Amino acid sequence: MIDLKDLRENPDRYKAAVAKKRVNFDIDAFLKLDEEVRLLKNETETLRAAQNAASKEIPKLQGDEKQAKIAEMKQVADKLKASSDKLVVSEEEWKRLRLFIPSIPLDAVPEGKDDSENVEIRKWGEIPSFSFTPKSHIELGNDLDIVDIERGVKIAGSRNYFLKGDGALLQHAVLNYTRDFLIERGFTLLDPPHIVNYEAMEGTSYFPGGEEQAYKLDERDNKYLIGTSEVSLTSYHMDEILDASELPKKYIGYSPCYRREAGTYGKDTAGLYRIHQFYKVEQVVICKNDPAESAKHHAEILKNAEDLIQSLNIPYRVVDVCGGDIGMGQVYKNDIESWMPSRDSYGETHSCSTFHDFQARRLNLRYRDTDGNLHICHTLNNTCIASPRILISLLELNQNEDGSVNIPEPLQSYMGGRTRISKS
Repeated sequence: MIDLKDLRENPDRYKAAVAKKRVNFDIDAFLKLDEEVRLLKNETETLRAAQNAASKEIPKLQGDEKQAKIAEMKQVADKLKASSDKLVVSEEEWKRLRLFIPSIPLDAVPEGKDDSENVEIRKWGEIPSFSFTPKSHIELGNDLDIVDIERGVKIAGSRNYFLKGDGALLQHAVLNYTRDFLIERGFTLLDPPHIVNYEAMEGTSYFPGGEEQAYKLDERDNKYLIGTSEVSLTSYHMDEILDASELPKKYIGYSPCYRREAGTYGKDTAGLYRIHQFYKVEQVVICKNDPAESAKHHAEILKNAEDLIQSLNIPYRVVDVCGGDIGMGQVYKNDIESWMPSRDSYGETHSCSTFHDFQARRLNLRYRDTDGNLHICHTLNNTCIASPRILISLLELNQNEDGSVNIPEPLQSYMGGRTRISKS
């Protein structure tokens, strides 16, 4: 959620943000509504004050003067009801629309309409050249009997799967390795709720607007399955006032995640790239309201993800996400795209986002400085690993001509010291 005072003083900056993010929102119309709501509030407060004053004055009056005052107050009551009724309708629309105003992206965010116009800023690693015809992760999964998509679809529908035996072990090896990797770097592990209320989804800016991507449990509870533990972790201190000395808060969430993948019919339907259920190890940082400090933490959590993927020897590239592909609340975002031989290209495996005070303002997440002043916090997050998508790279890049797959050295201790996955 944006700072309304800043919007009123700098409407052109928000018009530029709407244009850069390709958001369909009329800033001028909202400001007109905002002015209307403020005038209605002032009018109702004035009329209510007149009523209160008259209620004290009338008992002291007598005769015609008293009757005249009563008649006058009836007119005031009618005006107050009309004004109050109009305020309720206008304020409801004002509250709804306010949630659709995007944050202002940093100057570093490139122009662009969608992910095809994200800008590469660096690469790491050598693209492998195989002396044999490499298999896709689907072929490797079938041959090694470690992935079963057919039965996953049979019992749960499209974009579902089973990981079996060494496939399941490899997934949890890379997740546990990432967990331990981040704990060593000073992050606190949280095992978060996988089911959250609407307020947490709204507070982290997934709602309104992202409802079609979320699984809702039922109408009675108004609860949702998370698509990322960012929701739970960023909401952890909702409605709290932290002390400046506590900041930054650095959390990691290890959780299953669920997404409907609405609007992706026919896209990436084969394999493990775009599926409904997955695991993530997510980094979340809550820090002081300081753009320079946010930038420092953004670089830190992005480096954590890059260091981890380098340790697994996966070639990747980092892109600056363009205005048309960045989220409503994000002010800056990088994606890491890992090399996937079967796609003959890089595929997105990580994202790193800076929100400044957008999420914290919605969550009423604040801190008190040493002078006793209150400030809205800044928040950031990064997907340090997501599986099974990362298994595409791990399986395909480490395959051998005989169909076996080498286990990267950092993961071997998590798989009982084994160095290879082979046919049983």
